[in-house]
Amino acid sequence: MGFERRNSAISYNGNTVNGATADISITPRGSDWYFAVCAVMTVAAFSFIGLSLRRPRRDRLFHYITAAVVFVAAIAYFSMGSNLGFTPIAAEYSRSNPKVRGTFREIFYVRYIDWFITTPLLLTDLMLTAGMPWPTIFFVIMVDEIMIITGLVGALVQSVYKWGYFAFGCFALIYITYHLVWESRRNAARLGTDVNRAFLTCGSLTAFLWILYPIAWGLCEGGNVISPDSEAVFYGILDLLAKPVFGALLIWNHRNIDLARLGLHIRDYDSDDMVVEKRHGVGNGHDGVSNGHGNAVSNGHSDGVVNEQSAGPTHIPANV
Repeated sequence: MGFERRNSAISYNGNTVNGATADISITPRGSDWYFAVCAVMTVAAFSFIGLSLRRPRRDRLFHYITAAVVFVAAIAYFSMGSNLGFTPIAAEYSRSNPKVRGTFREIFYVRYIDWFITTPLLLTDLMLTAGMPWPTIFFVIMVDEIMIITGLVGALVQSVYKWGYFAFGCFALIYITYHLVWESRRNAARLGTDVNRAFLTCGSLTAFLWILYPIAWGLCEGGNVISPDSEAVFYGILDLLAKPVFGALLIWNHRNIDLARLGLHIRDYDSDDMVVEKRHGVGNGHDGVSNGHGNAVSNGHSDGVVNEQSAGPTHIPANV
């Protein structure tokens, strides 16, 4: 007698949240796909951590950032595979297709939590590779957060005004893409052929994939055109390419790049020699240029130009 393994996450957790039932929702096949992507993300995360152990601690920055990206994504995909982290939202557009016919569509807000954390990390990977200054990195990340939040709000809005939020998000994406394909690319080219190659490989992949996300949003949360299972596949393929594949390419291209060339000077608490020597004559508070008691030009008690007590009485000419 064979044992049949079945995914019961949907029947166990159900489609009813906050008093509403999502009748446009994933099926067990969609749940299986989400769990499969979760597994890939998890394997990639441990792989990146394992690869980092082969490098000195000061050279693990990109390994750690990229591992964090896929770890967070793995948790998000586990949640979606478990049919959790969603809320039913009334569909703005009613469709005749039985796969998207219904009243409430399942909107996974956990996806946006994932993006809110991981997309700034991906941009940090890219812009540090290009050697961009920190103020620029911070501002681009802020614009990225605007893009993610407006996408979430638009997905949760039960009105045609959702497309206004979509427009704000697209403007933010245009600005980010501009920095990747122009500003950051030009800066990376100044740092050497290997750095330029690393940035072009990963930056081009990211710019291309991120342009596809608004299309997915318009077909899924926005227009209710394709089914939640198709949404799972669309977003899942994009995330697999944008995160574990991106991370593998980035780490491979960084294998021979010294972080100091990117303006990153990272100290290691074990291998760096930080010896404090106590020497007489330099900054020890008793003797030397900066002390307040020994012989020096700037002291206030010993012989010198500014010594007001040892110079003797002031001579006043008789004709004054």
